[in-house]
Amino acid sequence: MPLTAKPMQHWRRRLDGSPRPAYLQIAELIAEDLRTGRLAAHERLPTLRELAEALDLNYTTVARAYAEARKRGLIDSRPGMGSYVRGARPTLPLRGGSGAEMTMNLPPEPQDAALLERMHASAAELFARSDLYALMRYQDFGGTPEDKEAAVHWLQRHLPGCETARVLVCPGIHSALAALISQLARPGETICVESLTYPGIKAIATQLGVQLHALPLDDEGPSAAEFEQACKTLQPRALYCNPTLLNPTTATVTRRRREALADVALRYSVPIIEDDAYAMLPRDVPPPLALLAPELTYYVTGLSKCLGAGLRTAYVCAPGERQAQRLAGALRATTVMASPVTNALATRWVADGTAIAMLEAIRDESIARQALAARHLAGHAMLAQPEGFHLWLPLSSSWSVVEFASYLRTQGVGVVASAAFSTDGDPPDAVRICLGGPLTREGCDDALRLIASTLEHPRHPHATVA
Repeated sequence: MPLTAKPMQHWRRRLDGSPRPAYLQIAELIAEDLRTGRLAAHERLPTLRELAEALDLNYTTVARAYAEARKRGLIDSRPGMGSYVRGARPTLPLRGGSGAEMTMNLPPEPQDAALLERMHASAAELFARSDLYALMRYQDFGGTPEDKEAAVHWLQRHLPGCETARVLVCPGIHSALAALISQLARPGETICVESLTYPGIKAIATQLGVQLHALPLDDEGPSAAEFEQACKTLQPRALYCNPTLLNPTTATVTRRRREALADVALRYSVPIIEDDAYAMLPRDVPPPLALLAPELTYYVTGLSKCLGAGLRTAYVCAPGERQAQRLAGALRATTVMASPVTNALATRWVADGTAIAMLEAIRDESIARQALAARHLAGHAMLAQPEGFHLWLPLSSSWSVVEFASYLRTQGVGVVASAAFSTDGDPPDAVRICLGGPLTREGCDDALRLIASTLEHPRHPHATVA
């Protein structure tokens, strides 16, 4: 509906009684009327000529007023459709503040008083009974016997039959991946990866001078046919795969595609790096590649994506004891050892059940946040999984990906453009949005509402004002 006569009269009285420039005053009146309810979000404003005539102002002054209102994020202007009120939007500072930093893929932090008390009590008891000096000494790489037992206990949910001789406790998944790639591929050699994948693998490959060959993705996962073609022509040194809740698209590779990829790897003797960082979140996932091609697969998972990013404890199950020892040497050369203090806390929480309680709370909180996303982004081609804490949002509006992400950042919401994940040089028009981290559920709701409003009423900074 167009702006009613009553606010127009109000504007004219205020303009007549103010010495301030009219174009600034109009922008301030729009903001004020939004706060008081005289204007509603998405309400159509008069054209420049209509408003100039109604307020007895010249066309240029009103054009400057609308430009100022657009600059402040108050209105949109769309060719052929006129100008519309965007609506009041929260100011959400990014890193360093308490805002909607939705770029980092962090688990949500459930505000469960009983769970938090359990975590505190478990940690306090651990450190009260520990030899603190022992936790501050050098230790053999790969974890203490207790750490390895906890790792096997955690891994056996997906890898029945894994044993301590093949398991290493590492300082985070990223360090394990860097060591594996440095061990399996030399500078100039190739590993196969998904065409959209974890940005860290791109950074590691660049640092080590390793080439990435992108495998196209379909609804079942990376193409097994393209992987086989690469094996025939490029002789890749490894296949890297993020098969569960792929970062960024949230897709999980089907059992049939996992079997096909494992079959190709076995026929061409290509090692597999299975980065299963999100495997513990879904309640039901297909069997890992490590069960389908156990003699070739390095299975990597950890606690940073299912409990908390600061808990830098990761577990690697190597194909055999000899491969585990070789990997331990590569890791020792780059990281010396995992933190005994961090490992002790992780081991305690795995052993006493606190880790599972945390995982269940994070899963439930993720489900609640994904429900918010589904409501706010209904009608958009959002890709998400209920138990995950990120989503993939293809853009079908007139926004470009860069403009969309940049504009949201000016409004205090950080998202990641698709180029960060692309390995084939042809990223789709999409962004990844994380729903976790320190952002509260209410803050997540506000940010998702803002994203939905931006999609539905895109801002065109270079458009001609109607």
